[in-house]
Amino acid sequence: MKLLHISDLHIGKRVNEFSMLEDQKYILKQIMNIAEAERVDAVMIAGDIYDKAIPSAEAVQTFDWFLTGLADRKKPIFVVSGNHDSAERIAFGAQLMRGRQVYVSPVYDGEVSPIFLKDQYGEVGIYLLPFIKPAIVRHVLEKESEGELPESYQEAVKLAVDRMQIDCGKRNILVAHQFVTGAGRCDSEEAVVGGLDNVDAEIFDDFDYVALGHIHSPQWVKRETVRYCGTPLKYSFSEADQEKSVTILEMEEKGKVRIYTVPLKPLRDLRKIRGTYLEVTAKSFYQDTNPEDYVQITLTDEEDIVDGLQKLRIIYPNLMRLVYDNSRTRQEQVLEASPEVERKSELELFQEFYELQNNQSMTPDQTEFVKKVIEDGRKS
Repeated sequence: MKLLHISDLHIGKRVNEFSMLEDQKYILKQIMNIAEAERVDAVMIAGDIYDKAIPSAEAVQTFDWFLTGLADRKKPIFVVSGNHDSAERIAFGAQLMRGRQVYVSPVYDGEVSPIFLKDQYGEVGIYLLPFIKPAIVRHVLEKESEGELPESYQEAVKLAVDRMQIDCGKRNILVAHQFVTGAGRCDSEEAVVGGLDNVDAEIFDDFDYVALGHIHSPQWVKRETVRYCGTPLKYSFSEADQEKSVTILEMEEKGKVRIYTVPLKPLRDLRKIRGTYLEVTAKSFYQDTNPEDYVQITLTDEEDIVDGLQKLRIIYPNLMRLVYDNSRTRQEQVLEASPEVERKSELELFQEFYELQNNQSMTPDQTEFVKKVIEDGRKS
């Protein structure tokens, strides 16, 4: 059985006041084509369908078009709501949509029953867990006379999973939208102060694959089959060096899972440009690139360029951000003190320090190396 895993569509999102809707329609069409070309048996969407709890009419129409396109291709679809979504709005019409094999997580009511798909190796149970907070689980379970009510995300998610009554003799998949401890964040994500939303990967040990949403960078946590697929588009300049993709898993008999990714090519890339004003406006500098891309330009001129933003947009019409890196700005950075320092993790502080020193974000390989150094230091 072959399944396609996507998440964090954030349909209707604006990045630096630029609407991403045209780019989202383009990439969703590409995902539909990949689902058909790869002959996947189902598509899993792990939350944050929309960017807002009350999405625009155009955003809703776009998601409706996407679901219809997949359903017309006879692809079963499994959807959970994320922290940006309204669980009630996402669940609207869920019973009707089952008739076209579109399975949407209901508002969490204390029970999560699997939907079964079948192949030559037997049944695969797919469990849909919408984004949950401790308060949601407490509200559902407070009428039960036995057991303590959860106070933390860890307790809430563990309790929700424990109540699923998973048959470990079968192959099981969980589609969920939570922050698993150890995952690396991007600037475009919504973080909870102090990491209070963290849950441990061990909660999901009974699942053969965990299709996660919430983190925008593709990565796995603790084991390769507890996986974030990442966003289909770049939503912040901290993601500029990433290659976005969809994740595909092939399941054979229990215990045998193969995972690979298929890259996505956006309508417009989101990237960083650096140089003097004369360098970045020279035809030789940009002629082999797409000037329509969304860009952040860092000018290294010692003097600010008068009306620089407007002048640069003649060449780069989708210039999102203009910054300077010179002796004046470097001095300002040294003098600045962040009131949020005490709330940030060691990795986040190191990432900020690296970007200040190098004017670019750390690569995924560098991030993994630093995480390992920090973890080793804690153990010693």
